[in-house]
Amino acid sequence: MLTSLALLSHAQANNLSESSAKMQLDTLIAQHHGDVIYVDFWSSWCGPCRKSFPWMNKMQNEHQAQGFTVISINLDTEQRLATEFLRENPANFSVIYDPNGELARFFKIQGMPSSLIINKLGEIKYAHSGFFTNKVSQYEQEIQQLLAL
Repeated sequence: MLTSLALLSHAQANNLSESSAKMQLDTLIAQHHGDVIYVDFWSSWCGPCRKSFPWMNKMQNEHQAQGFTVISINLDTEQRLATEFLRENPANFSVIYDPNGELARFFKIQGMPSSLIINKLGEIKYAHSGFFTNKVSQYEQEIQQLLAL
């Protein structure tokens, strides 16, 4: 899968209203231009999401200095549910709240969690539906490969 995130800021952005979530994502992507970005879509009710948070924290800690960042997008309709989840599963990365699911619809997210791995040019290079501990080495290899370019 090869898609440019620039489309969020240009012509196709008309399909996505100027929501707070979209503006936050645009801002974070601009701040991390030239970085490898792991975008994670999650909800508080999602069991695999709980398993992914320690791994995402680890990846953020280990690779931030190399130009890697995690951006998570919460899809709970009530922010308090996400806040409670984050008390139990702290995040050392950015969290965007998207209660209307606009970003999930825009990126055609099919399940929770789902992730996009974006290269330094802002292109979506990998997309995953679900988080599987037996695939962690694959996810890490994809990130390492993009960091090395």
